[in-house]
Amino acid sequence: MKKKYPFKNLSLIFVAFIILFVASCKKNNSSSTSVPTTASPASIGLYEQDTLIYKVLFVAITKIGTETVNDGLLFDTGSGGMVMDASELLPASNITNSGIKVTGDSLIVNGITVTNQTSTIVYGADSATTFTVYGNLAYAPVTVGDETGNIVIKRVPFFLYYKATDASGNTDPVVGDWDTFGAAEIYGATFPNNVNITSPLSYYDPGMGLTRGYKIAALGTQHFSSEGTFVPGVVTVGLTSSDLSSTSGFIFSQLYFDANYDYYPQIPAKITYGSKTFSTGVVFDTGTNIYGLLEDPTFAGTSQDLPNGVSVTVAPTNGFSFTYTTNTATNETIVENPYSSGGGVSVMGIDFFLNNEYLYDFIDHKLGLKNN
Repeated sequence: MKKKYPFKNLSLIFVAFIILFVASCKKNNSSSTSVPTTASPASIGLYEQDTLIYKVLFVAITKIGTETVNDGLLFDTGSGGMVMDASELLPASNITNSGIKVTGDSLIVNGITVTNQTSTIVYGADSATTFTVYGNLAYAPVTVGDETGNIVIKRVPFFLYYKATDASGNTDPVVGDWDTFGAAEIYGATFPNNVNITSPLSYYDPGMGLTRGYKIAALGTQHFSSEGTFVPGVVTVGLTSSDLSSTSGFIFSQLYFDANYDYYPQIPAKITYGSKTFSTGVVFDTGTNIYGLLEDPTFAGTSQDLPNGVSVTVAPTNGFSFTYTTNTATNETIVENPYSSGGGVSVMGIDFFLNNEYLYDFIDHKLGLKNN
């Protein structure tokens, strides 16, 4: 999929007073102080699928509201927010081609609150490939992952869509085609009541001593299969101080803030391919599952596939660097001129994640990259 990136202290004091009073009435008792236990990070597995045309990652969603479900959502580091097809969660009588039927301010079905707030999400890397997805703001508790590893997020605002249309206005007929688990902090959709859809993981409290965020292990190629192989522990939710230290091996970049879109999951970089070098913003995107996309403002043309055997070096300004060689099996790469294509940011797709690690810190709004 291609993306467009445009405490209550009084009760504690009272309990402490009672403990001290009781202790003072006892003889020969040694006092002890309990130490809060640091939480352990949670782990979530992903399904790794290779259709021979592209690679894709899915994350299991096993409960939404009060309903047990069996959904696999595209795990997407290039967008923000959970996006779900309404036909998978609501009765057909509540859905029309012109919208979801909501009487009053909201509708509650199986523990899912669907509001009357509507918006759209636009996917695509350039003007020729855009799809517009239409839907409503909804809320629900969500279980991410399965019995081998999961987290429960108590209240997640998400985007419940009822249709999608391409750049020509044609409706996409495939149910669930746009079901996405957007893991980035950027707003996936904004609504008139100032609620914005962003990564469900940003709403999860990992516990004492951990920082809100996640990291993705290098995927390798051995687990990808045509049916999709479940690989446990690919995503770690909750970051330790060691993860965020200068000795972790991750090289960090501060993300850019925009009041309309929150924090962009992109960082500045220089890209060299062949004999050419240009500056660009780069998104590292598991949801771009076919190729890398180089938006070179000096490219004389609109769009071209690079031939096999071209060396490409991506060097973010934070000091991280990696190099790959183009070929059609992996690391297929397209170069575009952003002024003629309508694009704007270069994209390193899922092939980047085969040999590199990725970290996202929701508290300090940093992105970390690590050569595996």
